[in-house]
This record gives sequence, C-alpha cells and structure tokens, in this order.
Amino acid sequence: MEKPTEPASIPGADGDPRRFMARAVAAVAAVGTVGAGLAVRAGADGAFAKYAGSALYTVLLCALVAFCAPRARPLVVAATALGLSWAVEFAQLTGVPAELSAHSAAARLVLGSTFNAPDLFWYAVGAAAAWTVHAGARRRP
Repeated sequence: MEKPTEPASIPGADGDPRRFMARAVAAVAAVGTVGAGLAVRAGADGAFAKYAGSALYTVLLCALVAFCAPRARPLVVAATALGLSWAVEFAQLTGVPAELSAHSAAARLVLGSTFNAPDLFWYAVGAAAAWTVHAGARRRP
C-alpha cells in the first residue's frame, strides 16, 4: 500500500515542472497583490483607494484561482474570480457579511459589509487586468 507521504500520492505532485512553476508564479502574484493593496491603503485615500482596492480584490482572487487550478485557461481564471467577487458583493445585500464583519477583521477584509454597485465595475477591471497579464505570461515560452 502506498504511503501518504510519497509524492505520487500527494495531489498535484505529478512532477510536472510547468504546473509547479505556474503555482509558484500565482503564489508570488498573490503576495504581490496583497502588498499592492496594503500600499494603496497606506498611501492613498478616497475614491482611488476604494476602487483600486476593489480591483485588487479580484486580482487576488485570480491569483488564488490560478494557484488552485494551474492548468486553467486565463479566461476561466478571470471569469471565476469575477463571479466570486460579484457573489460576495451581492451577498452584502443580505446583511450576513455585515454581521460577520462586525465580529471579525478577517471577515471584514474578505466579505466587506455594505453593497456598493460601482464595485461591480471595478471587479471587472481587476479581472480584465489579471486576465491580460495571465494570458500574456502563458504565451511566453
């Protein structure tokens, strides 16, 4: 019987260096996106900071989706991240995210608390930007 620690039994450990590299790039992109979000939050305010944060939220989701599904096409990654972003925004209409956010800083960062229709547009901007970078990176040899 195969031991659980053997590479062949670990999901995604098939030895494909391209998949490993795709995951590594996605992880670096996720960390860089969080850094960019923190920099925007520290160095800007007002509408620019709010909407840059909305776009970067979806960029981060793109990086996380790409990390989880390294073979997914860039359009699928961007569409999935956009759908998740929109789902979270529309969930804010229920009041559940606001209730969770009142008790947890993590929930506040991930779920927000108040519906804001312009965020839907800025999520699409973030998805388009991430798709552009992802598609360009996949074209490189």
